[in-house]
Amino acid sequence: MFQPLTAAIGLRYLRAKRRNGFISFISLASVLGIFIGVVALITTISVMNGFQEELRNRILGTVAHATIEGVNGSLPDWKRAVAVAEKDERVLGAAPYVQTETLLQAQTKQGALLRGIQPELEGRVSELPKKMVQGRLDSLTPGAYNIVLGSELAAALNVRVGDSVNAFVSESVATPFGSMPRAKRFTVSGIFSVGAQEYDYGLALVHMQDTQALLRMGDDATGVRLKLDDIWQAWSVARDLANRMEGIYQVRDWTRDHANFFRALKMEKTVMFILLSLVIAIAAFNLVSSQVMLVQDKQADIAILRTLGMSPAQVMQVFTVQGLVIGLVGVALGTVGGILLSNNLGVLVRFIEKLTGNELLPADVYYISGGVPSVVNPTDVVIIVAVAIIMCLLATIYPAWRAARTNPVEALRYE
Repeated sequence: MFQPLTAAIGLRYLRAKRRNGFISFISLASVLGIFIGVVALITTISVMNGFQEELRNRILGTVAHATIEGVNGSLPDWKRAVAVAEKDERVLGAAPYVQTETLLQAQTKQGALLRGIQPELEGRVSELPKKMVQGRLDSLTPGAYNIVLGSELAAALNVRVGDSVNAFVSESVATPFGSMPRAKRFTVSGIFSVGAQEYDYGLALVHMQDTQALLRMGDDATGVRLKLDDIWQAWSVARDLANRMEGIYQVRDWTRDHANFFRALKMEKTVMFILLSLVIAIAAFNLVSSQVMLVQDKQADIAILRTLGMSPAQVMQVFTVQGLVIGLVGVALGTVGGILLSNNLGVLVRFIEKLTGNELLPADVYYISGGVPSVVNPTDVVIIVAVAIIMCLLATIYPAWRAARTNPVEALRYE
């Protein structure tokens, strides 16, 4: 990219001892600033990637990757839908469900989502059987009218395993006293905790046949939940399966059900990237200052090079090489430091917690256990490195341009 002569002179200026120690100090500060900025940016983005992946895994451990539903909230031929789905190699599991909103009443009242499932099939589409903290999911048997609650929902209702809960649904029933909401008493047989407030606080599970009886749906289901081998193909796979079945169906996938949540995470990641990039920009301004002072200090050298036949463009390349090398050193050190810090952040956090005696990320607040999640994405690292190098390159343009404009006669007049 640069001529060998200009590169050799630029690198020689880096190795030579400068008469002005302040210039060397500013250059060192520039390297340190770029190093800190790149480390902070890589670490922050890696932690946000970790939180995003952790939350996505927890959400997808509770909800289906995709669902196929009837257009009127009822799917009579759900058995055919399950059979068609299970024949597809892209589908890892399929299970029917019945779902409705309910008002649960015990010592207090709390709204929730009532989901009727078949316990023996639930493990194919979610991680709920592994998330039980009390009782077992297979305690949901037809006709027993047992119910499994999220941990926070159980706490809000102030109930434990063995207590009774009344469930009210929107469908009404005629009585001598007028129209009354349909209700049924359930017995709490288990409590689960997935670490996501939306489900720990707002989901209740019963057997599908009990929900069908409560809603008087007969043998119909609300839809079929699917677990796929590739979550990013959820929409296309579910639509393909629906097209194979006769009739009209509604297809939904996890990205649509939680689009706002993941869009907010992506926007937050972008904003943090922009804000922390300003740290690198500040370090680049320090690089401008050090290069401007270096150009001023090397006026005589520049004049001599010009008189020997070096063109202004070549002079500009000399100082561009020098400034860019300073920036590349900071970027390289920052990249290595950021990756090492991101991969060992959990160890560092545990050390700080042990040293201070305080928990930095309480599990009951952040729903994260086992340390700080951190995922180093190579694409993010490449983008950060590219942005840092471009900033460093831009920072060298003005000082190099000033060096190229040096008048040899004026520079050597007082030498």
